[in-house]
Amino acid sequence: MGRQVSARLPERVAAVLGRLAAPGGQDGFQVAAYVDGERVVDAHAGLPGPDTLVHSFSTGKGFTATLVHVLAERGLIDYDVPIAHYWPEFGARGKERATVRHALTHTVGVPQVPAGLTRAELCDWDTMCAVVAGQEPLWEPGTASGYHGWTFGWILGETVRRVTGLTPGQALRRYVAEPLGVADEMFFGLPEEALARGAALVEGNWAAYLAALPPSVPFRRLVVPNPDVWTTAELANQRAYLLADLPACGTTTARAAARMYAALLGEVDGVRLLSPERVALAAGVAVEGKDRMLLARHAKGLGYFLALPAMAGERSAFGHHGSGGSIAFADRGRGLAFALTRTRLVGGAADTAARLLADEVRAGIG
Repeated sequence: MGRQVSARLPERVAAVLGRLAAPGGQDGFQVAAYVDGERVVDAHAGLPGPDTLVHSFSTGKGFTATLVHVLAERGLIDYDVPIAHYWPEFGARGKERATVRHALTHTVGVPQVPAGLTRAELCDWDTMCAVVAGQEPLWEPGTASGYHGWTFGWILGETVRRVTGLTPGQALRRYVAEPLGVADEMFFGLPEEALARGAALVEGNWAAYLAALPPSVPFRRLVVPNPDVWTTAELANQRAYLLADLPACGTTTARAAARMYAALLGEVDGVRLLSPERVALAAGVAVEGKDRMLLARHAKGLGYFLALPAMAGERSAFGHHGSGGSIAFADRGRGLAFALTRTRLVGGAADTAARLLADEVRAGIG
C-alpha cells in the first residue's frame, strides 16, 4: 500500500457507527473502504453482518455504468454509436441519434415515465423497454442533462442485453461481480434464494420529503410521478420489486460496492476492471450545469456523479448515491474506494451519515 493508513481507522469508524446506530433504533449500516486496493474498513452496526444485502436504490447506477464501461473495453459497446444501432426500436420519435454517451450522461431527453405507471409495469422488463422506446424526448438528445432516475436502467440495460444476449443481472454477474469475487453480494434483481439475506428498509423522513415536493417540480412530475414508483422503503420491501431486474437500482453489501470502485482505481487481488485511460475518461467531467430534473448544478462523468457532498465536493471523486442516504464512490486523488449502505431512509438535513463516515476515513489516510 502506497499511502499510510491510521491503525486506529477501523476503531474510529466503529465509534462513529455506534453513535449513528443508537441501541434500540432502526438504523442499520454497513461501511467499507479500500485504499490502494486493500480493504481498510469493513464495519457494520444494526445489521446481522457485513454480508447482509441492503437495497440501495440508485447506488446501483454505478454498477450499470461500470458494466457498460467493461463491455466498451471489450469492444462490445461504443459510446458514440446510436443506441438504435443496438436496439432498433429505440430510434423512434426523434431518438435515432441518441447515443450510449447520451444515456450515460442523462442527456437522452427521456427521464419521464407515464403518470399512471404501476408497480407491476415497473417490474416488467419488456413492458418498460417498450414504454421507453416509444417516448418522445423532452429535449434534443445531447443538448441538456436531466436525471433519468428510472429510465437510465432500461436504456442502458436493454443495450447491454442486445449486445451480450444476457439479462442485465446476468451480465453484471459475469463481467463485474464474478471477476471481483462478489457474485453473491452485488445484484440488480435478487435471485430467489438471496431474499432471506436481505435487510428490510424502514422510513425515516425520505417518503415525507418526496410527498412534500410540489407536483410541479420536474423530478416529482416526470421522474417519480405517482407514489407507486417513489423510491421508498415500502416499495423496496416488496418481493416482486426486489426480484425484478432494474439496473437503475441495486442491492448489495458495502464491501462489494467498495471493492468494485477499488478495482476501477487499480488492482484488487490481481483484478482490475478497466484500464487507467478508460477510468480517466469515465470519471472526467462530461457534462456540467443545472440538471433539468433535479434543478441543481451537477458535474457528471460517464454514468457517475462527481463531487457530491459525501465526496467532500472533490471533482477527483466519482460514483453514485441512492435514495435515502446510501452511496459508493472512488476518490482518485486518495486511492480511496468507499461505500455506505443504510436501512433507514433519510434525506435533507438528516442525511449526514455518508459525509461523517467518509470524512472519518479520509482523515485516517496519510
